[in-house]
Amino acid sequence: MRVQRKEMQRDAWTRILLVWITCVPCFSTVPFNNQSMSLQSTSDAALRSRLLEGQRILIRAKRGWVWNQMFVLEEFSGPDPILVGRLHTDLDVGNKNIRYVLAGEGAGTIFAINDKTGDIHAMKRLDREEKAEYTLTAQVINRDTNEPLEPPSEFIIKVQDINDNPPQFIEGPYQGSVPEMSPVGTSVTRVTATDADDPVYGNSAKLVYSILEGQPYFSIDQNSAVIKVALAGMDRELREEYLVVIQAKDMGGHMGGLSGTTTVTITLTDINDNPPKFSKGSYEFTIPEDLGIGKPGGRVKANDRDIGENARSTYSIVGGDERDVFQIITDSPTQEGILSLKKPLDFESKKFYNLTVVATNVRSSTTGVPFLDQAVVKVVVEDADEPPVFTESMYVFEVHENAPITTVIGTVAARDQDAMRSLIRYSIDRHTDLERQFNIHVEDGKITLAKPLDRETDTWHNITVTATEIRNHSQISRAIVAIRVLDINDNAPEFPAEYEAYLCENGKPGQVIQTISAVDKDNPVQGHTFHYRMEILSNPNFTIKNNLDNSISILAKHDSFRRQKQEFYLLPIVVTDDGDPPMSSTNTLTIRVCGCSKDGVVQSCNPEAFVLPIGLSMGALIAILACIILLLVIVVLFVTLRRHKNEPLIIKDDEDVRENIIRYDDEGGGEEDTEAFDIATLQNPDGINGFLPRKDIKPDLQVQKNVSSLLFSFSFSSLSLFCSAAFVTQKLLYKKTKNKQTKKKAKNVKNGVAVTAEESRG
Repeated sequence: MRVQRKEMQRDAWTRILLVWITCVPCFSTVPFNNQSMSLQSTSDAALRSRLLEGQRILIRAKRGWVWNQMFVLEEFSGPDPILVGRLHTDLDVGNKNIRYVLAGEGAGTIFAINDKTGDIHAMKRLDREEKAEYTLTAQVINRDTNEPLEPPSEFIIKVQDINDNPPQFIEGPYQGSVPEMSPVGTSVTRVTATDADDPVYGNSAKLVYSILEGQPYFSIDQNSAVIKVALAGMDRELREEYLVVIQAKDMGGHMGGLSGTTTVTITLTDINDNPPKFSKGSYEFTIPEDLGIGKPGGRVKANDRDIGENARSTYSIVGGDERDVFQIITDSPTQEGILSLKKPLDFESKKFYNLTVVATNVRSSTTGVPFLDQAVVKVVVEDADEPPVFTESMYVFEVHENAPITTVIGTVAARDQDAMRSLIRYSIDRHTDLERQFNIHVEDGKITLAKPLDRETDTWHNITVTATEIRNHSQISRAIVAIRVLDINDNAPEFPAEYEAYLCENGKPGQVIQTISAVDKDNPVQGHTFHYRMEILSNPNFTIKNNLDNSISILAKHDSFRRQKQEFYLLPIVVTDDGDPPMSSTNTLTIRVCGCSKDGVVQSCNPEAFVLPIGLSMGALIAILACIILLLVIVVLFVTLRRHKNEPLIIKDDEDVRENIIRYDDEGGGEEDTEAFDIATLQNPDGINGFLPRKDIKPDLQVQKNVSSLLFSFSFSSLSLFCSAAFVTQKLLYKKTKNKQTKKKAKNVKNGVAVTAEESRG
């Protein structure tokens, strides 16, 4: 009550102060200092500053007119303009020649001044929330000349606040949450209201918060606006959401203050305070014994009143599964426990199971003790017609290769697990035995050979054997039978490739011609051991040396090998293994005699290369000889044609020519008489009788001569080209043969066959 009385007194004094400010305009006016004194003081200060040299005297210059801030009440709506204040200067001593001038923010629009008296009025209704103060400039000027009588001076008009704005919740409505079962005083959320009134002046912006709706569950701090839990034990499972109405009131919450409200929706969040609970204490499932591994046999579910992660549970079997036949997993979407099989069921051995299933929360409870519940699950095994069962899932048998047909390899067995004990028939899946190499007895399951086996072809054979119930042909079982073929010594050792060795003519006795090894298709346990010997024990040209690594070296006995004498040698070698029984084979090694360089590099292995060191074969020489003979024939023919003489055009003796003189007594007509005689007759007297000379003989003989020359030139050119082509071809063939021999020698060197220079010299 005492606090209330003090606040009422404070409000009363505040209202009295507002009325006094509004109604007493002279309160804004402050008496001014004497202008002439001010000017005088300024002149004395200037004089003293000039008189005192070297000294700095600071003297405060008085202003001509000084006043405090003016105030005007906002939202004033009287019939006349409200008087804000009055300006006055010392120059105004009844002098009507001065005029007051107002400039600055709102001058002439919001504020007006009486230029004679200096009274300032507010012409419009003011709102402090729009603009709290105005800065203006006042000045006194000469009314006639408009010259300033004093310098301008600034002053401020402040708009005084009144409580005209209610509190507002800008961010509302609000959402909050708090865990269920929270203790009293737990903070939920905080709200904030704003008031546009002046927070400095009066209590217009002093807010007080309270709850209008939401009690007794929540409370709010009237100053900080923090909402807290007011009731203990609020359970989300009973009520999850609360709507709280909050009020904010200005003027410190006193009567006459303005208020604003907002809503806060408070949600109780879940905690793990409820255990899982099975819908019933016992379950019973009937599961056929032929249910597949991992297939679901039943579902159980424990319900939890909590939500989200707090409601998640895991299931486990804690009793009744001594054989470890069952498993239970959690279905996350439905939160059910799915019972399935880890091992096959057998109706004949056990017909039912009593399982104890436990559901446990994933998250710990608030007390730290895990929440769980258990139920009994009875599983009844239902008898089903099952396929036969083999004694083993996979059989492994062994048999020697080349064993006789009908040899028994092994026996498979299957039996019917049902009470009927049906008889079984066996068969081989021929898709796994396409060559039909095996047979099986349909009644006792004995597997026998149908064809001989070869280990070198296939070491293992995998077949599938089926067992079918006679009573129900749809009940079929399968088993894999792996048959291993054991090795016997049925293959003789032999050379891995056809060896061709090279022997240098200039080699020395004892030189290594070729290193030879053998291979055997058999695979004895103790490994291979080969024995080598020459078919002709006392070979005069070659001998062998055992390298003690299942290989031998061929050595030359002398150095008198010549290509002219013998181009190559065939050396039969017998290779024998140490199997039981031992197997042997005869392999022939071809040894060529070749010409080598001083470094032992093979150059040529052909016998004609020795006769023709320039590299020309016999065929090339014959071709060149034929060319030469043809050339000689053409030359002889040409000479014969040159010696042939041309016959004369008119065959007669010289005496006859001299005696054939024609005489005549006629006078000639002179040089101009061209028709008096025939000059042709004088030159050829026989022409009189009609015999004319052959003028085409001489040109024909010239043509024949030219043709012969051209024929000779063409034949000689053709022959030259032919001989040149034959020579070049032979050289190319020789180079090609030499390159092939070089490559072959390099290949044999890589295989350890060719004779190196060191071996030749050795």
